[in-house]
Amino acid sequence: MAINRDYIGFEFTSDEAYEVSRGKIREFADAIGDPNPAYRDPAAARALGHPDVIAPPTFGIVATGAASEKNPILRPDFGLNYRMVVHGEQKFSYRRPIRAGDVLSTRGRIVEIRDAGSNELVRIETEIVDVDGDLVGTAVNTIISRGTAEGGQ
Repeated sequence: MAINRDYIGFEFTSDEAYEVSRGKIREFADAIGDPNPAYRDPAAARALGHPDVIAPPTFGIVATGAASEKNPILRPDFGLNYRMVVHGEQKFSYRRPIRAGDVLSTRGRIVEIRDAGSNELVRIETEIVDVDGDLVGTAVNTIISRGTAEGGQ
């Protein structure tokens, strides 16, 4: 079954804000094996000009997870069979680092659904915003639905 193209342009937001803590940043840095002191030590982060510890660039995936329950890819009528899905690409771009003390919300949008041979690609862009509504960064995620393109198998 092909993915429902009616969802192109669909927008969704997080229900609750995500509060970034030093502990969560440290746990994430430990999980990815990054020993950068700016992720753990406030003094090291301040020496680099930050008000508190900063998060590794890929920490944005944690913040974007806050909107995941509203993401339409979870809806049956979207047509995504998770047994056929692989992760294609993930990119992050930032206006400033995510840092301890941030309270973040997200605004996501299904930007593109297209065929690539027998596969379908779904590109989702999610803006990460702070409590003032200022853009902190953007996450772009592409997932691949294997063998589900119309006429492709």
